[in-house]
Amino acid sequence: MFVRSLQDIEATDHFVEWGSGTSHRLLTERDGMGFTVCHTVVRANSVSLLQYRNHLEACYCIAGEGEVEDMDGNVFPIRQGDIYVLDKHDRHYLRGGRDEDLILVSVFNPPLKGTERHNLNDSSGSAY
Repeated sequence: MFVRSLQDIEATDHFVEWGSGTSHRLLTERDGMGFTVCHTVVRANSVSLLQYRNHLEACYCIAGEGEVEDMDGNVFPIRQGDIYVLDKHDRHYLRGGRDEDLILVSVFNPPLKGTERHNLNDSSGSAY
């Protein structure tokens, strides 16, 4: 058994500024659990085009608000208590709220190494 805090992660390379927010990679590949758990902050008024080609992701909102938009133009508001699931390596837009950050617990399978970073300057979207 082990215990980690957000503060513990901030002192490592598993605290990642990903372009539109931050990600504390609390549980990663090296922990041997078979999945990753992150505390993810999506900054207010940010927009990111993302796709996880090598991972499935589920995001549970623990605070704030924002939205996710699929490539068909369907927009889903995300608020505390909501989960969104990218079960088909879905390309999507992720947006922070108008007035507040979106705070998520993100779970990845297979696990992340923990140091991955987005490239939000890629016109096809950031992928890893």
